[in-house]
Amino acid sequence: MIQSASLLESWTQENNQLASGCKQDGQNEPNREHNLFRQRRWSSDFHKLLRKIQGIPPHLDRAQLELSVVYNTCVCFTAQSQFDEAELLLTQTAQRLLQIAGDDPGTSDPSVLWRTALKSVTGTALHRRVLSLLCLQWGVWLAKSRLTAVQDFQEEMSLLEAQSGAVWNDCRAETKEKISNIPILVLDPRRLVDLLKICTAIVQGAERLTEGWSVLSALQAASASPAPRALIAYTHLLSGSCLAHMNRPQMALQCYRKALETDPRCVCALYQSALIYSRLENSQAEIQALRILHSMLLLPSTTEPAMAAGRLLSPSLFLCSQSLSSLLSVPSALSVLHSLALKCVIHSRVSEGVECYLDLLAALQSEDQHGVHAVVSTLPKLPRLYLEAGAALLMARRPADCMALCDEVIGSTLDLLPEKVLLEDPVARRVAGSGEVTEEAENGLVRLLWTAAAYLLQGHCYSQLKDWKQAVTHYTRCINLLVKVHYKDTGFSLQIPCADKDPEQGVDLCVLQRLKGLSLAGRGISFAQIDRLREALRDLQLSRQAHPEGVSARRWYGEVLWRLDRKQEAAACWEQTWSNPIPSLSEALPVYAQELQSGPLLDSAELHQKLQELGPT
Repeated sequence: MIQSASLLESWTQENNQLASGCKQDGQNEPNREHNLFRQRRWSSDFHKLLRKIQGIPPHLDRAQLELSVVYNTCVCFTAQSQFDEAELLLTQTAQRLLQIAGDDPGTSDPSVLWRTALKSVTGTALHRRVLSLLCLQWGVWLAKSRLTAVQDFQEEMSLLEAQSGAVWNDCRAETKEKISNIPILVLDPRRLVDLLKICTAIVQGAERLTEGWSVLSALQAASASPAPRALIAYTHLLSGSCLAHMNRPQMALQCYRKALETDPRCVCALYQSALIYSRLENSQAEIQALRILHSMLLLPSTTEPAMAAGRLLSPSLFLCSQSLSSLLSVPSALSVLHSLALKCVIHSRVSEGVECYLDLLAALQSEDQHGVHAVVSTLPKLPRLYLEAGAALLMARRPADCMALCDEVIGSTLDLLPEKVLLEDPVARRVAGSGEVTEEAENGLVRLLWTAAAYLLQGHCYSQLKDWKQAVTHYTRCINLLVKVHYKDTGFSLQIPCADKDPEQGVDLCVLQRLKGLSLAGRGISFAQIDRLREALRDLQLSRQAHPEGVSARRWYGEVLWRLDRKQEAAACWEQTWSNPIPSLSEALPVYAQELQSGPLLDSAELHQKLQELGPT
């Protein structure tokens, strides 16, 4: 008996020394890797101590110490994401506890074991220790996304929450009295309960966003919990996402603002705000949100705001839901910069867009740019980025820079182009139920379209410089490439609907038609500048057939008819088209495949005067 008491005192002192050292390290070591290394050491030491204690038959006198050491060991396991090891130890402990109490639940199911264990220690000194282990089981279930187990165990969770204040008062009194033979815990169970409560609310909220007001109410209640700012910010973020699902965008934006006010590092709230502004077609606010988001992503330590230095268990351990991860995901800084560049160009902030594109290309070309290779796959291919940047430079009236980028595209793709690309008629493919274009044909088509678009932009550049012969040459090179695309003879009439009208038909086929229409229009307009009116009329007519929505081609078609003294036809053409403005740029298609208004423009006042002179048609 004396030897047993001596062992109990010795093991308690060893536990307390380990617990004190572990808590000190957790408070003083901000480096995550160093902290994990130390946690492995502490968990190993606690486990060795536990094996000593469990090396002799279980006894009620030693149960409090044993449960405390199990708690400390499982906390260290959990801190290292060793959830299986923690759960196995917890299950074995529940079985051992029931062995002491003489109960046999007849199953190894953790839920049944813990229910039976709680009943067996009700009203005893072991009750709070069992509750502390139940805390850890709750955490393990949450970390492994076993939300059904958490929900099924709600009665015990409620008991734990209700008693989290009173049950642990004894522990606080013991600490104040500095009783040497009371086992120390590495983490106050009350803090663990508070952490698990808000993490559970966050994960459940992410999984049930579409359930509306009930979820919103739970998230708002969780936002008042005592918790780190990052977690409170997540509750506001999820409230905003819930409201966005309920089609209440303004209320969602208010929640995103609260998230940022609570934790300025909550970059996902900025990203979600940008998505809402895009849906509301508030381009100015969207661009501003993307600009701030990009600047924040360049700062260190913005990707894991829930990781807090000096905390033994990081909240991120319990936030492993795929739905939550999706909501918290943010594009890379380079992807955001690309979106910002594109938005600026589309919404007529061309000079800003040009600067963003140039910054993006410089970052991609820099060997010192950290992490570029990991995120390149999330961006468009480099030739497309060059073409987008070239289109922006053209719109900014920087033709020389635009041509330089186009030369890069041509140099990297021209030698890889196939002699021809054979495609099925998209209408026939849809009727036959066959799949997409074959991979070989698709790759050949994409490269061909890039090269053709580069020649098209160079034609626009020479048109801007009023070098009409060079413009004709480069538009012709574009056309000569596009006619290499052939369609199998399937008996169906060829129809190429645009991607914004029929996305299933694919963007590439729509781009093909757009490039045909724009290159023919550009060459026709260039022919008109050097008085080759017959060729101009032919090309403009073909352009109207390839791209009926093209406004410039229809207007210049009328102008060429007028110069050919076919004034009645010209007037009829102008009257049909003049009321149609050149459409705004769209995100549905690449910028370089749209009308950029870079060429010579017709004077509207002069055209109206011509119509008045002609009189009624």
